[in-house]
Amino acid sequence: GPVAETFRVIQGAMNEEFVKNTQGVFQFELSGDDGGTWYIDLKTKGGSAGFGKPPVTADVVMSMSSGDFVKMFTGKLKPTLAFMSGKLKIKGNMTLAIKLEKML
Repeated sequence: GPVAETFRVIQGAMNEEFVKNTQGVFQFELSGDDGGTWYIDLKTKGGSAGFGKPPVTADVVMSMSSGDFVKMFTGKLKPTLAFMSGKLKIKGNMTLAIKLEKML
């Protein structure tokens, strides 16, 4: 589905630079189609992304609908706007959440 595809793209776009500059683990709690727990690990060497809980404890947990997640990662929905309008809920390290937004 679109969420799995988005995570494949994220995995493919990862590099040591992102990992070095970010140093954070992000967990996504997505509702709706293709929902569930997904993660982006930008702490472990090389980084990784995929379905399920992250290999280490997440620094940031983001909750949103899978549709909004795909929109956000394809540039159709600004993360700041999603957050302000209540479509995106963030728990944990806000500084890291902002770093992830820059990576998008």
